[in-house]
Amino acid sequence: MRTIPGRITLAALLAIALVAAAPAAAEDAARSKPRARELGIPFDGAPGPLDAITDVDGVLVGHSTVISGEGARAVRTGVTAVKANAGIRGVWAAVHSHNGDGELTGSHFIAEKGYLISPVLITNTLSVGTVHEATIRWSLATEGIEPVALPVVGETWDGDLNDIYGLHVEARHVFEALDGAAGGPVAEGNVGGGTGMICHGFKGGIGTASRVVPEEDGGFTVGVLVQANYGSRRELRIAGVPVGREIAGLEPAIHEPEDAIGYPPSGDGSIIVVVATDAPLLPHQLQRVLRRVPMGLARAGSYASTWSGDIFVAFSTVEGRDLTAIEGAARYLRDRRIDAVFLATVQAVEEAIVNALIAAETMTGIHGNTVHALPHDQVREILRRHGRLAGE
Repeated sequence: MRTIPGRITLAALLAIALVAAAPAAAEDAARSKPRARELGIPFDGAPGPLDAITDVDGVLVGHSTVISGEGARAVRTGVTAVKANAGIRGVWAAVHSHNGDGELTGSHFIAEKGYLISPVLITNTLSVGTVHEATIRWSLATEGIEPVALPVVGETWDGDLNDIYGLHVEARHVFEALDGAAGGPVAEGNVGGGTGMICHGFKGGIGTASRVVPEEDGGFTVGVLVQANYGSRRELRIAGVPVGREIAGLEPAIHEPEDAIGYPPSGDGSIIVVVATDAPLLPHQLQRVLRRVPMGLARAGSYASTWSGDIFVAFSTVEGRDLTAIEGAARYLRDRRIDAVFLATVQAVEEAIVNALIAAETMTGIHGNTVHALPHDQVREILRRHGRLAGE
């Protein structure tokens, strides 16, 4: 940590680094919740040891969860940070907008140059500017990190549960997520940027999963992290079963005042998907991987509705960029082996969404609006009736 003259003082940095005990406790609890596989929900493919994006060596994830107040000033929001590596060294990357009703800053640079030189941060729609500036300040104030000139910040709308127009995400929350990013198990559900999110009419949020491709195809790992805030209840599918149509009750209770500024329309939302892999993929290959993400979304019941921003970013952790050389050479995966990565991506995206739903808990937010958690017992019983519960 160093002081940047004219920008930020050491005292200010210490203040930024302070974290609230309650959100930290919530994130610890989120790591200990049962996950979809533990409930007997079957998925295809072989997961990594953690079944998380952090199974990709070097990838780090951090959250800052911001919860306070009730009624018209209920704050239910936060920030999630994904780092390709601790030093924010450049890695090959790609972006893809499946339905562009949303924002991912820095995406034009990635599309043009083919690499990522920023952490990826996810927050609520109206906090993109704050998170963008705070990421720059964090890079200037952190030893060993080059200044991040074009931060990558994605968003989804949490205004049905959060006082989004109150602009409650602050620079200190961004510092907390970035400084706290770590390997290991990843907290899911009502944490970080996913704190106030809704998915398929149930409480949504952050979810993650991973897949290891067969050894004959390289044995590479693909990890996915989602901020899930999209979809209608009727279309929700788990393990191929239309569970959203069979779950009884538990409809969201949304009490908007007459003068409320509503966006997006009820039932719509967005999803940000981050794909990481240790497979040696060049930018155009990563773009091909991202074009398979919607297939995983479709398995869970997405049809990319008009107001849904479905925006994705992928990176390879393989270091292959020498900026000092006149000519460059890079490793890449042959086309005959890349199908295994495509399939792993589809499978991991599907499971990450379900993990977000399983981890999320019922939340009451702004104006007393309440969104219920996906009922585990009902889901298990529905899957059992359809012969889709693992082990039975």
